[in-house]
This record gives sequence, C-alpha cells and structure tokens, in this order.
Amino acid sequence: MRRISIFGATGSVGANGVDLIRRAPGDYHVVALTGGRNIARLAQMARDLRAEIAVTAHDDLLDDLRAALAGSGVQAAAGEAALLEAAARPADWILSAIVGAAGLAPGLTALAQGGVLALANKESLVCAGALLRDTGARSGATILPVDSEHSAIFQALGADTLDSVKDVTITASGGAFRDWPLERLAAATVAEASTHPNWAMGQRITIDSASMFNKAMEVIEAKEFFGLDAARIKVLVHPESIIHAMVTHHDGGSIAHLGAPDMRHAIGYALHWPERRPLPVAALDLAALGSLTFRAPDEVRWPALRLAREVMAAGGAAGAVFNAAKEQALDDFIAGRIRFTEMAPRVEATLEALSAEPGFAQDPQDLPAVLHWDGLARRKAAR
Repeated sequence: MRRISIFGATGSVGANGVDLIRRAPGDYHVVALTGGRNIARLAQMARDLRAEIAVTAHDDLLDDLRAALAGSGVQAAAGEAALLEAAARPADWILSAIVGAAGLAPGLTALAQGGVLALANKESLVCAGALLRDTGARSGATILPVDSEHSAIFQALGADTLDSVKDVTITASGGAFRDWPLERLAAATVAEASTHPNWAMGQRITIDSASMFNKAMEVIEAKEFFGLDAARIKVLVHPESIIHAMVTHHDGGSIAHLGAPDMRHAIGYALHWPERRPLPVAALDLAALGSLTFRAPDEVRWPALRLAREVMAAGGAAGAVFNAAKEQALDDFIAGRIRFTEMAPRVEATLEALSAEPGFAQDPQDLPAVLHWDGLARRKAAR
C-alpha cells in the first residue's frame, strides 16, 4: 500500500487528487492532507480517506479543525511548523498543490525525504528551480510535473532526448478576456476575470489565466523543469484547450498531447507513473469537436509573456521577484486597489527596481535567500 500526502487538498488540483484516491481507497494509505480556511471540506476529506493528520495553514482555525475531526482518529494541526512536520512524514508520493510561494517550503521538506513529488506548485520552480532540483538530487527523489502543459511535454517526449528536440509549444486558452477589445481591459472587474471559459479552477489561477501570468509562469517552469533555453519554448493560443503541449523535433515532426481539459489526467499520470491506468476522464471525440483553432499570442494584450522572457534572460533572483510581485499585484487587483491592466506594469517596475540590488544575479542558494527576495519584491510591489 503506497503512502501518500496531498498538500493543498482543498484547492482545485488537490481536490481532483483526492477524487482519484477515493476511487481506489485500498491502494493507498493517506499520511497527510493540508488545506486553508475551508475547514469543513478538509475535515471531510481527512475522514473519508482516514488520513493520519490534517493540517490547516491558519493557526487561528486549529480549534475549528479539531472540532470537525472529533472522534475520527485523525490528528489535527495548524500553522507553518505543522505543515513542515507533515511534509517530513515519510511518504511514497506527495502532491504539491498549495498555491503560490507558500508551497515552496513544504515541497523542499518533502523532497528531502526522497520518494516522488508530483509538482503542481509552479511557483516552486519559478522561485527556486536550482534549489529544488539540487534538493531532489541529494535525496534521490523524483519530481514529476502535474501542470497539464508540462505533463503533456513529459509524455510527448517519451524516451526521446532533448538533443532531438527543436522546441516545445505550450498552449493557452487565452482566459476570460481573449476576445475583449483592448480598450475595455482597463475596466475589467474581478468577477469578470474570475470566470474561465474552459477550466474549473480557483479564483487566483483563473485571474492569472486572464492576464496570462499563469502562462508566463509555465514558460519559466518549462525552462527549469526540462532544461530548455527560452528560445526553444513557444506559446500558442488555443481556445479549445484540447492540445496541451507539442514537442517539435529537428526532423520537422511534431508530437502533440491531446486530451479533455480535466486535471485528473495529469494528476493520474503522475500518480501511476511509470504505468498508465484507467482514469475517470472522458475520451476525445474529434468528430464531435469538428475543428481546433490556434493563434499567436498578442503581447500587447498579455505583456506577462514578454516579462517571462526577460526573467529567464536575467536568471538569479529574477524568478523569485517576478512571482512575489505578481502575487502582490494580484492581491491588489482582487482588493480593488489597482486595475487589471496595472498588474503587469507593477511587476515590471518591481523587477527593474530590484535588479540593481546586490546579489540579484545569483541563484538563491537556500530557502532564506528565496524568502529574502520574496519579501523585498512584495514590499516594493505594494508601494
């Protein structure tokens, strides 16, 4: 029986992971489940899966979690220290699905134990790709991609080496505003940005999809995960979200990964890897689809893509600064302090301001170094 943990269980990716585990309860022993403020959902998941421990990231909700788990035999805990303690518990497979830079410390702790880290927290690679890879190499851990685009690249590559690859293409739906007139974007509301045409996701990632910051993060993630230089990573707007990524070889041939927009495919692939097992995901009916459409991304509409290339060119602490500034700008948009179109300029200004700081050009060597740049960027972006 495999020992598994899910970090960020109550979010959209984590909940899909829980759904897969629920379908084969005899195959898994659940070590830890973690979540945020949705205590009722976290407690119900922990009861259903008979987890050893359930952890909320918020200290003030510990009593609520204990009450919700009373009589279940599931241990309740709260706060950052509890998250790290749960991540240090031996597990064969851990799904890292906490949203944002908050997922980095638990992910690093889990990696240090060995096993498989199924990585849905793209911020970890963007902020500290070298640190993450080095930690996994020292412990003998395996990192598998769970973002649909990176899982698609991983699957399309198969046994091929990068030497045979000309470039990779990751697709973007274009989000809520892909067809809006440019002049209308400045007036876009939080509610409008929080509605995705294809995927069922949380609010923050849905808004990041509308601004294309999510895709910008994925471009950087592809560089860090696969060791590709920026010139070999392309983005294509594909409104139907059926082709998730494509690998093009030097001989001119391309291998694409197609599938319904359902996160359970990428999660299930990582869960069963290196095997393929049946999943509760609908098979494609191409005749019913009829056609697929594509277009080049407009970097006037989506300046985040240009910023991603600049971050990759800068290296060092640029990824940590980019992510933190993006998270702060998103907070400010959700709170109504800035407009939708002011997020990218805020991130760009933060990168420009902090690029002159000593040590900016060096990769962060440990978690405190990453957090140092994260804090600097948030404070600068907020101002």
